[in-house]
Amino acid sequence: MNAIVFSQTGGPEVLRLSEVPKPEVRPGMALIRVHAIGVNFADTRFRQGTYVVKPKLPDTPGMEAAGVVEAVGDGVTNVRPGARVAAFTVKSYAEYCQAPASMVVPLPDAVSFVDGAAFPIQVLTAYHLLHTADATGPGRTVLVHSAAGGVGLAAVQLARVAGARVFATVSSDAKARLVLDHGAEAVVNYATGKFADEVLRLTEGRGVDLILDAVGKPTFEEDLRCLAAFGHLSLYGRAGGPIEPFDVVRLSPKSQKVSGFMLPTVTRNFPDKTRESAERCFALMRDGRLKLHIGKTFALADAADAHRYLESRQSTGKLVLIP
Repeated sequence: MNAIVFSQTGGPEVLRLSEVPKPEVRPGMALIRVHAIGVNFADTRFRQGTYVVKPKLPDTPGMEAAGVVEAVGDGVTNVRPGARVAAFTVKSYAEYCQAPASMVVPLPDAVSFVDGAAFPIQVLTAYHLLHTADATGPGRTVLVHSAAGGVGLAAVQLARVAGARVFATVSSDAKARLVLDHGAEAVVNYATGKFADEVLRLTEGRGVDLILDAVGKPTFEEDLRCLAAFGHLSLYGRAGGPIEPFDVVRLSPKSQKVSGFMLPTVTRNFPDKTRESAERCFALMRDGRLKLHIGKTFALADAADAHRYLESRQSTGKLVLIP
């Protein structure tokens, strides 16, 4: 089968289309014929060797895919061959991949494979940031950073569905219209102005209850400045670099909290919660209240170009590879 392989860490140019053996299904696993593959910022860090999980060279990137189950291993009872699925997996930049049966999510017939590949990591990250790591509902105010990306656009819509006021930041004026069209009340370009000033103005000095931040170092101090009393700053990425060490005593005057979030905490430990949240989000897609924005698709052979485009910060929504 064809797969993207890199034999050394580095820039996008290390990604090569190669012929590799088709995986043999193992106990507890589902073998999936891949129809679409989600591209994530974490994939670029995995390629660079800077992600929390290190590559075992030669290795293949990829953390999610959508396709059709071809076979299941011993002990698998909840997944059947022929089923349309989305999956949390590894080495998904390929024509076939394997996923633990507990990490496989049934894909409704009304959801395309492209949308299915865009769904697992970004939609469920947004959902669990709002509803597991926090409790978002009417009366709450939420600030979403990097709001034109896949997680950001999903979070804006899901927070609005929950009844919250939603503010957002983007890195360029060109992305602001897209985020407004997806339900944000106000959008700030954090590259050209201090977003905290605008958030404090919009909230009459109170600040926001929840901030979803995948940027890290460039936004952290301003986050704290516009976080309300008893507010929650959730860090789920560090695209702009890791934050500097800080004294938690600084949080005491307003009784604030800062937390970290990674979706695998949910998917690996709470499979029932994972499936339940997926079903809820698929229902919102069916009702038209949650729409996935596919920024661009690439052929599998062009994975390096997809990484270049993602790292250029010009992309919006989700990038998807097609084998």
